[in-house]
Amino acid sequence: MKSIAKSLLEIKAVSLQPKQPFTWSSGLLSPIYCDNRLTLSYPAVRKEIAKGLVEIIKEHYSDAEVIAGTATAGIPHAAWVSDQLELPMVYVRGSAKGHGKGNVIEGKVSVGQKIVVIEDLISTGGSAIDAVKQLQSAGANVLGVAAIFTYGMKKGAEQFAEEQITWQTLTNFDELLTSAVETGMIEKREVQSLLNWRDNPASSEWLEQLKDLSV
Repeated sequence: MKSIAKSLLEIKAVSLQPKQPFTWSSGLLSPIYCDNRLTLSYPAVRKEIAKGLVEIIKEHYSDAEVIAGTATAGIPHAAWVSDQLELPMVYVRGSAKGHGKGNVIEGKVSVGQKIVVIEDLISTGGSAIDAVKQLQSAGANVLGVAAIFTYGMKKGAEQFAEEQITWQTLTNFDELLTSAVETGMIEKREVQSLLNWRDNPASSEWLEQLKDLSV
């Protein structure tokens, strides 16, 4: 949904800096930084996201019986979605709790229950896939994943395909770039270099291409 891509840019939940790239924790240089937690502070945007996720679930996962959020960023969105759908909610920790029962899954999951996982961001897909596996280990039938945004990286698509997990997102990198050009945040001539980063993020070739455009 292009409208959501535009909203994420407007509230700076997604920032684009092609000429002054961010450094990810992995050390990778990136022209984009996504922090969808900022959506929590904008009621209109978070309502738009919840509505979109509900529509995805109704269209692609209509048999859903439980909504699961990934910790931590997926939790609030899962709560709003489950409330609209009037379905139970659980959330999946990144690791087992270090005290009490040592839970990885918080909330009640029964064997065979049909669950949809809510994620905020998909890059390589690792955290969402881990959450799916934890739920499957508990006996759940995971129908798929619904997320706000994806970079559209090849590795992410490959990992979901390998695990045979279906996934849907509200918006993506291509729609984001289109909105960024329309609003003047980036120049149209920079788009191909940014797509090259998406297709090969470990390469610095995209950055060299942007430097050439500045000459």
